[in-house]
This record gives sequence, C-alpha cells and structure tokens, in this order.
Amino acid sequence: MVRDELLRLRASAEAGAVTLAQDLEALFTASRDSNADDEHDPEGTTIGFERAQLTALLAAARERIAEVDDALHRVDAGTYGVCERCGRPIAPDRLAARPFARRCIACA
Repeated sequence: MVRDELLRLRASAEAGAVTLAQDLEALFTASRDSNADDEHDPEGTTIGFERAQLTALLAAARERIAEVDDALHRVDAGTYGVCERCGRPIAPDRLAARPFARRCIACA
C-alpha cells in the first residue's frame, strides 16, 4: 500500500515535471522568436521572471521525484518509516502528510 502511494506520487511529480519542461521550452522558443522589450513593458510579468519561476518549479518537481525514489529505496530496504537520525518510528500522521519523510518530527 505504501509503495502504491509512493508510485502514484512519483507519477504525478513526473507528469508535472514533463509539463513544466514543455512550458519552459515553449517560453524559450517564444522569447527567441520575439524581439519584444519585455523588461520595460509595464503590462504583466517579464519573460525573465516567467523563466525563473518555471525553472524553480521544475527543479522542485525533480527534487520531489528524487525524494520519492529515495522513499521507494527505503521501502525495499525495510527502513521506510524509520527516522534516519534517531532510529525511532516516524509518526503515521507525518507519513500521511509527507510519505517521503526521512525524519520524525522531533528530528526534522
């Protein structure tokens, strides 16, 4: 059951990362094809801001994938749900909120 939830989270994060990567590529293409001076345009956000925002969101999605992969490795190793710092069990409520948690609340 834990593995299934982690695989669902991974699939969702992967789909999000693919969408963000496509959006970022579309933004790069649009900015190459445009000679607009967006840095001085009083209307809306700049291309630079949008690029930075998409880049940060993509990095976060990739980090989430890595966290879930690490949790899947802990499931396989039999150490899932055990705090990496103190060795005590991680509370079920914490794992429900953050299924990829590595540490208990006291150690986090």
